[in-house]
Amino acid sequence: MSRLTALLVSIQRALAIAAVIAQGGIAVTGSIVRVTGSGLGCPTWPECVRGSVVPVEHPDLAAVHQWIEFGNRTLTGVVGVITGLCLLAAWLNEPRRRRVVVLAAIQLGGVALQAVLGGITVLTGLVWWSVSVHFLVSMGLVWFAVLLVKAIGEGDGPARPLVQPGLVKLQVAQAVALFALLLAGTFVTAAGPHAGDSTTPRLAVPVATLAQLHADLLFLFLGMLVAMGFLHRSRPYWILVATVVAQGALGMIQYWTGVPEVLVSLHVLGAGAVVVATAALWVSTRERANTESTVDERELVAAQ
Repeated sequence: MSRLTALLVSIQRALAIAAVIAQGGIAVTGSIVRVTGSGLGCPTWPECVRGSVVPVEHPDLAAVHQWIEFGNRTLTGVVGVITGLCLLAAWLNEPRRRRVVVLAAIQLGGVALQAVLGGITVLTGLVWWSVSVHFLVSMGLVWFAVLLVKAIGEGDGPARPLVQPGLVKLQVAQAVALFALLLAGTFVTAAGPHAGDSTTPRLAVPVATLAQLHADLLFLFLGMLVAMGFLHRSRPYWILVATVVAQGALGMIQYWTGVPEVLVSLHVLGAGAVVVATAALWVSTRERANTESTVDERELVAAQ
Protein backbone atom coordinates (compact mmCIF):
# COMPACT_ATOMS: atom_id res chain seq x y z
CA MET A 1 0.00 0.00 0.00
CA SER A 2 1.48 3.33 -1.08
CA ARG A 3 1.66 6.30 1.27
CA LEU A 4 -1.00 8.13 -0.72
CA THR A 5 -3.35 5.16 -0.59
CA ALA A 6 -2.74 4.77 3.14
CA LEU A 7 -3.48 8.47 3.64
CA LEU A 8 -6.74 8.24 1.69
CA VAL A 9 -7.82 5.20 3.71
CA SER A 10 -7.01 7.05 6.93
CA ILE A 11 -9.12 10.02 5.78
CA GLN A 12 -11.98 7.67 4.89
CA ARG A 13 -11.81 6.03 8.30
CA ALA A 14 -11.70 9.40 10.07
CA LEU A 15 -14.80 10.54 8.15
CA ALA A 16 -16.60 7.30 9.00
CA ILE A 17 -15.78 7.72 12.70
CA ALA A 18 -17.02 11.30 12.48
CA ALA A 19 -20.26 9.92 10.99
CA VAL A 20 -20.69 7.59 14.00
CA ILE A 21 -20.26 10.54 16.37
CA ALA A 22 -22.48 12.86 14.31
CA GLN A 23 -25.34 10.38 13.91
CA GLY A 24 -25.33 9.68 17.64
CA GLY A 25 -24.81 13.33 18.53
CA ILE A 26 -27.83 14.54 16.57
CA ALA A 27 -30.00 12.21 18.65
CA VAL A 28 -28.63 13.81 21.82
CA THR A 29 -29.32 17.33 20.58
CA GLY A 30 -32.80 16.14 19.62
CA SER A 31 -33.33 15.06 23.22
CA ILE A 32 -32.27 18.54 24.36
CA VAL A 33 -34.99 19.95 22.11
CA ARG A 34 -37.49 17.67 23.84
CA VAL A 35 -36.51 18.26 27.47
CA THR A 36 -36.48 22.04 26.99
CA GLY A 37 -39.93 21.97 25.39
CA SER A 38 -38.51 23.45 22.19
CA GLY A 39 -39.96 20.96 19.74
CA LEU A 40 -42.28 23.58 18.27
CA GLY A 41 -39.86 26.49 18.73
CA CYS A 42 -39.85 26.51 14.94
CA PRO A 43 -43.49 25.62 14.19
CA THR A 44 -43.10 25.30 10.40
CA TRP A 45 -40.79 23.35 8.11
CA PRO A 46 -38.44 23.85 6.33
CA GLU A 47 -38.77 27.45 7.54
CA CYS A 48 -38.43 28.24 11.23
CA VAL A 49 -41.42 30.57 11.20
CA ARG A 50 -43.53 31.44 8.21
CA GLY A 51 -41.53 33.75 5.97
CA SER A 52 -38.14 33.16 7.66
CA VAL A 53 -35.71 30.24 7.70
CA VAL A 54 -33.96 31.64 10.78
CA PRO A 55 -35.54 32.58 14.13
CA VAL A 56 -37.15 36.01 14.34
CA GLU A 57 -38.95 37.84 17.10
CA HIS A 58 -42.41 36.33 17.48
CA PRO A 59 -45.10 37.17 20.05
CA ASP A 60 -46.08 33.51 20.56
CA LEU A 61 -42.64 31.90 20.51
CA ALA A 62 -39.85 32.18 23.07
CA ALA A 63 -36.54 33.11 21.45
CA VAL A 64 -34.64 30.45 23.39
CA HIS A 65 -36.97 27.72 22.09
CA GLN A 66 -36.60 28.97 18.54
CA TRP A 67 -32.83 28.93 18.71
CA ILE A 68 -32.64 25.49 20.32
CA GLU A 69 -34.83 23.96 17.61
CA PHE A 70 -33.07 25.94 14.87
CA GLY A 71 -29.69 24.82 16.23
CA ASN A 72 -30.76 21.18 16.00
CA ARG A 73 -31.91 21.69 12.42
CA THR A 74 -28.59 23.36 11.59
CA LEU A 75 -26.68 20.39 13.02
CA THR A 76 -28.56 18.19 10.57
CA GLY A 77 -26.77 20.13 7.85
CA VAL A 78 -23.43 19.44 9.53
CA VAL A 79 -24.22 15.73 9.64
CA GLY A 80 -25.16 15.97 5.96
CA VAL A 81 -21.78 17.47 5.10
CA ILE A 82 -19.91 14.76 7.01
CA THR A 83 -21.87 11.92 5.43
CA GLY A 84 -21.63 13.57 2.01
CA LEU A 85 -17.85 13.59 2.35
CA CYS A 86 -17.99 9.91 3.36
CA LEU A 87 -19.81 9.10 0.13
CA LEU A 88 -17.52 11.29 -1.97
CA ALA A 89 -14.42 9.64 -0.50
CA ALA A 90 -15.87 6.17 -1.10
CA TRP A 91 -16.80 7.06 -4.70
CA LEU A 92 -13.38 8.54 -5.54
CA ASN A 93 -11.43 5.70 -3.95
CA GLU A 94 -9.54 3.50 -6.38
CA PRO A 95 -10.47 0.75 -6.73
CA ARG A 96 -14.03 1.77 -5.96
CA ARG A 97 -15.50 -0.64 -3.42
CA ARG A 98 -19.20 -1.30 -3.80
CA ARG A 99 -19.87 -2.25 -0.18
CA VAL A 100 -18.18 0.88 1.16
CA VAL A 101 -20.07 3.05 -1.34
CA VAL A 102 -23.40 1.48 -0.33
CA LEU A 103 -22.75 1.93 3.40
CA ALA A 104 -21.68 5.56 2.83
CA ALA A 105 -24.78 6.16 0.67
CA ILE A 106 -26.95 4.82 3.51
CA GLN A 107 -25.47 7.48 5.77
CA LEU A 108 -26.23 10.37 3.42
CA GLY A 109 -29.63 8.98 2.44
CA GLY A 110 -30.43 8.57 6.11
CA VAL A 111 -29.76 12.25 6.75
CA ALA A 112 -32.18 13.16 3.94
CA LEU A 113 -34.76 10.80 5.41
CA GLN A 114 -34.27 12.33 8.85
CA ALA A 115 -34.83 15.81 7.46
CA VAL A 116 -38.18 14.67 6.03
CA LEU A 117 -39.11 12.87 9.26
CA GLY A 118 -38.20 15.99 11.20
CA GLY A 119 -40.56 18.00 9.03
CA ILE A 120 -43.34 15.45 9.56
CA THR A 121 -42.71 15.57 13.31
CA VAL A 122 -43.10 19.35 13.39
CA LEU A 123 -46.08 19.48 11.03
CA THR A 124 -47.93 16.81 13.04
CA GLY A 125 -47.42 18.74 16.28
CA LEU A 126 -44.79 16.36 17.71
CA VAL A 127 -47.13 13.37 17.68
CA TRP A 128 -45.37 10.72 19.77
CA TRP A 129 -44.96 8.04 17.10
CA SER A 130 -43.15 10.42 14.75
CA VAL A 131 -40.62 11.27 17.47
CA SER A 132 -40.10 7.54 18.12
CA VAL A 133 -39.42 6.83 14.44
CA HIS A 134 -37.07 9.83 14.26
CA PHE A 135 -34.97 8.43 17.13
CA LEU A 136 -34.96 4.83 15.90
CA VAL A 137 -33.72 5.88 12.45
CA SER A 138 -30.84 7.73 14.15
CA MET A 139 -29.86 4.57 16.05
CA GLY A 140 -30.02 2.54 12.84
CA LEU A 141 -27.71 5.02 11.14
CA VAL A 142 -25.29 4.77 14.07
CA TRP A 143 -25.21 0.98 13.57
CA PHE A 144 -24.50 1.28 9.84
CA ALA A 145 -21.84 3.94 10.50
CA VAL A 146 -19.97 1.43 12.69
CA LEU A 147 -20.22 -1.10 9.85
CA LEU A 148 -18.78 1.55 7.51
CA VAL A 149 -15.78 2.10 9.78
CA LYS A 150 -15.12 -1.65 9.77
CA ALA A 151 -15.69 -2.04 6.01
CA ILE A 152 -13.00 0.51 5.16
CA GLY A 153 -10.35 -1.66 6.81
CA GLU A 154 -11.43 -5.07 5.53
CA GLY A 155 -11.93 -6.86 2.25
CA ASP A 156 -15.01 -7.25 0.07
CA GLY A 157 -15.40 -11.00 0.24
CA PRO A 158 -18.35 -12.72 1.92
CA ALA A 159 -18.55 -12.41 5.70
CA ARG A 160 -16.94 -15.35 7.49
CA PRO A 161 -17.82 -15.93 11.16
CA LEU A 162 -14.90 -16.10 13.57
CA VAL A 163 -17.04 -17.70 16.28
CA GLN A 164 -19.32 -20.70 16.71
CA PRO A 165 -22.59 -20.77 14.73
CA GLY A 166 -24.54 -20.66 18.00
CA LEU A 167 -22.98 -17.34 18.90
CA VAL A 168 -23.82 -15.91 15.48
CA LYS A 169 -27.49 -16.80 16.03
CA LEU A 170 -27.36 -15.33 19.53
CA GLN A 171 -26.01 -12.07 18.13
CA VAL A 172 -28.90 -11.88 15.66
CA ALA A 173 -31.35 -12.39 18.53
CA GLN A 174 -29.46 -9.78 20.53
CA ALA A 175 -29.79 -7.24 17.71
CA VAL A 176 -33.56 -7.86 17.64
CA ALA A 177 -33.70 -7.46 21.44
CA LEU A 178 -31.75 -4.20 21.17
CA PHE A 179 -34.29 -2.82 18.69
CA ALA A 180 -37.13 -3.80 21.03
CA LEU A 181 -35.28 -2.20 23.95
CA LEU A 182 -34.83 1.06 22.06
CA LEU A 183 -38.45 1.02 20.90
CA ALA A 184 -39.68 0.52 24.46
CA GLY A 185 -37.48 3.41 25.55
CA THR A 186 -39.19 5.71 23.06
CA PHE A 187 -42.56 4.61 24.49
CA VAL A 188 -41.45 5.58 28.00
CA THR A 189 -40.44 9.00 26.70
CA ALA A 190 -43.69 9.37 24.75
CA ALA A 191 -45.76 8.77 27.89
CA GLY A 192 -43.57 10.83 30.19
CA PRO A 193 -43.01 14.52 30.88
CA HIS A 194 -40.42 15.05 28.12
CA ALA A 195 -42.36 14.07 24.99
CA GLY A 196 -41.90 17.46 23.29
CA ASP A 197 -43.56 20.38 25.04
CA SER A 198 -46.39 20.92 27.52
CA THR A 199 -49.09 20.74 24.84
CA THR A 200 -47.85 17.59 23.09
CA PRO A 201 -50.30 14.65 23.35
CA ARG A 202 -48.70 11.84 25.35
CA LEU A 203 -48.89 8.10 24.72
CA ALA A 204 -51.92 7.07 26.80
CA VAL A 205 -50.21 4.26 28.75
CA PRO A 206 -48.99 4.53 32.37
CA VAL A 207 -45.29 5.43 32.50
CA ALA A 208 -44.70 2.80 35.22
CA THR A 209 -46.01 0.06 32.92
CA LEU A 210 -43.80 1.12 30.03
CA ALA A 211 -40.78 1.58 32.30
CA GLN A 212 -41.28 -2.00 33.56
CA LEU A 213 -41.42 -3.27 29.97
CA HIS A 214 -38.25 -1.34 29.19
CA ALA A 215 -36.52 -2.81 32.26
CA ASP A 216 -37.65 -6.35 31.37
CA LEU A 217 -36.15 -6.01 27.90
CA LEU A 218 -32.95 -4.71 29.46
CA PHE A 219 -32.75 -7.82 31.64
CA LEU A 220 -33.35 -9.95 28.54
CA PHE A 221 -30.50 -8.17 26.78
CA LEU A 222 -28.26 -8.65 29.81
CA GLY A 223 -29.19 -12.34 29.92
CA MET A 224 -28.08 -12.70 26.32
CA LEU A 225 -24.81 -10.99 27.20
CA VAL A 226 -24.22 -13.45 30.05
CA ALA A 227 -24.94 -16.38 27.73
CA MET A 228 -22.60 -14.90 25.16
CA GLY A 229 -19.85 -14.74 27.78
CA PHE A 230 -19.78 -18.55 27.93
CA LEU A 231 -19.01 -18.70 24.21
CA HIS A 232 -16.93 -15.62 23.48
CA ARG A 233 -15.04 -13.09 25.55
CA SER A 234 -13.10 -10.30 23.93
CA ARG A 235 -12.39 -6.64 24.47
CA PRO A 236 -15.49 -5.56 22.47
CA TYR A 237 -17.57 -7.95 24.58
CA TRP A 238 -16.42 -6.45 27.89
CA ILE A 239 -16.89 -2.92 26.53
CA LEU A 240 -20.49 -3.80 25.67
CA VAL A 241 -21.08 -5.32 29.11
CA ALA A 242 -19.74 -2.19 30.83
CA THR A 243 -21.79 0.10 28.57
CA VAL A 244 -25.05 -1.79 29.13
CA VAL A 245 -24.55 -1.95 32.90
CA ALA A 246 -23.81 1.79 33.03
CA GLN A 247 -26.84 2.57 30.88
CA GLY A 248 -29.08 0.38 33.03
CA ALA A 249 -27.85 2.06 36.21
CA LEU A 250 -28.43 5.48 34.68
CA GLY A 251 -31.96 4.48 33.70
CA MET A 252 -32.78 3.39 37.24
CA ILE A 253 -31.38 6.60 38.71
CA GLN A 254 -33.37 8.54 36.13
CA TYR A 255 -36.61 6.80 37.15
CA TRP A 256 -36.00 7.11 40.90
CA THR A 257 -35.18 10.83 40.68
CA GLY A 258 -38.27 11.81 38.69
CA VAL A 259 -36.69 11.91 35.20
CA PRO A 260 -34.60 15.10 35.46
CA GLU A 261 -33.86 16.74 32.12
CA VAL A 262 -30.08 16.30 32.12
CA LEU A 263 -30.39 12.55 32.73
CA VAL A 264 -32.77 12.21 29.77
CA SER A 265 -30.10 13.51 27.41
CA LEU A 266 -27.42 11.40 29.09
CA HIS A 267 -29.66 8.35 28.67
CA VAL A 268 -30.02 9.08 24.95
CA LEU A 269 -26.24 9.39 24.74
CA GLY A 270 -25.98 6.05 26.54
CA ALA A 271 -28.42 4.46 24.09
CA GLY A 272 -26.18 5.53 21.23
CA ALA A 273 -23.15 4.13 23.08
CA VAL A 274 -24.92 0.77 23.52
CA VAL A 275 -25.69 0.66 19.79
CA VAL A 276 -22.06 1.45 18.94
CA ALA A 277 -20.75 -1.19 21.36
CA THR A 278 -23.21 -3.83 20.10
CA ALA A 279 -22.33 -3.11 16.47
CA ALA A 280 -18.61 -3.16 17.32
CA LEU A 281 -19.00 -6.61 18.87
CA TRP A 282 -20.98 -7.71 15.81
CA VAL A 283 -18.24 -6.74 13.35
CA SER A 284 -15.49 -8.15 15.59
CA THR A 285 -16.92 -11.66 15.24
CA ARG A 286 -16.83 -11.63 11.43
CA GLU A 287 -14.19 -11.02 8.82
CA ARG A 288 -14.17 -10.33 5.11
CA ALA A 289 -11.18 -11.30 2.99
CA ASN A 290 -10.09 -9.37 -0.08
CA THR A 291 -12.02 -10.60 -3.10
CA GLU A 292 -8.79 -10.98 -5.09
CA SER A 293 -7.23 -13.05 -2.35
CA THR A 294 -10.30 -15.30 -2.17
CA VAL A 295 -10.17 -15.92 -5.93
CA ASP A 296 -6.44 -16.72 -5.75
CA GLU A 297 -7.03 -19.20 -2.92
CA ARG A 298 -9.77 -20.99 -4.89
CA GLU A 299 -7.54 -21.24 -7.94
CA LEU A 300 -4.72 -22.65 -5.80
CA VAL A 301 -7.02 -25.29 -4.30
CA ALA A 302 -8.33 -26.22 -7.75
CA ALA A 303 -4.77 -26.61 -9.05
CA GLN A 304 -3.88 -28.93 -6.18
